[in-house]
Amino acid sequence: MTSSAQTTTQREEIKPTKVRGPVLTFWLFLSPAILLLLVTRLWPVLEAFMISLSDPVSGSRFGAYAALFTSESFLNSLKVTLWFNLIINPLQLLISLGLAVLMSQNLPAQKIMRLMIFLPAAIPQSVSTVVWGIMMRPDDGLLNSMLGLFRIENQPFLISPELALYSIMVIASWVGVGYWMMFLIAGLNDIPVSVIEASKLDGAGWWQRFFSIILPMMTRPLAFVLVATTVANFLLFVPVQVLTQGGPEGSTDLLMHQIYRQAYTYSDMPFAMAQVIVLTVITLAIVVLQFRFLRPRA
Repeated sequence: MTSSAQTTTQREEIKPTKVRGPVLTFWLFLSPAILLLLVTRLWPVLEAFMISLSDPVSGSRFGAYAALFTSESFLNSLKVTLWFNLIINPLQLLISLGLAVLMSQNLPAQKIMRLMIFLPAAIPQSVSTVVWGIMMRPDDGLLNSMLGLFRIENQPFLISPELALYSIMVIASWVGVGYWMMFLIAGLNDIPVSVIEASKLDGAGWWQRFFSIILPMMTRPLAFVLVATTVANFLLFVPVQVLTQGGPEGSTDLLMHQIYRQAYTYSDMPFAMAQVIVLTVITLAIVVLQFRFLRPRA
């Protein structure tokens, strides 16, 4: 009994040691990233919000926001941007996934083909946009010359209100799909080979393996790519500015180009910053919904 009482007394005297060193080191290494995030991400958003509240035209704090929803140009840009993203985001995801699956097969010159598909992502977007603009000329462009071989009339790719936005989608996708493909290839490589081999032994065909094993195990990479494409395409600016300037007839006037024009052509910074805040809120809301619906189920 005496020995047991002594042991109990010794255990009560032992106090947990406070681990201060590792915690301090953790915050020391993390602080530059937090500071960079605050300076380059959160502070500009806060500053944009403050500028949007200083509308000298209406004299009201939220006058710029009230003017947004009576502005035909903003409402048109909002409609064009939402329609643009509704089409291009799933399109880029599907093409990137198809290329990733294809480039994961044992094909001849596989590494060279991967490099060629990825190469557009390494070229400055302004350069590739100019090249596509030359190719899409309505009279002597390369694309119309190729269509002429099949006796198809010249198409006004960038000067038609019906075709211009879809032409911008083609340019943005040509640049983006190779980049997103590399992330999906990495996700495919993370799938254990033993799982695929076991499904083959059980008699599962290729399509059955793809929908029952590969796609469920690719949820995280697919979610990342979808979110990244959404953010990139909501902020798309270069092809519109270089090729169409929002035209023809406002058919390619994406919100980023509308913001640029309001800020630097019309010098209406409160109105432009109000649009920045609205664009940020819409993008964040869509990203949150995407994460919610694409998160792995237990």
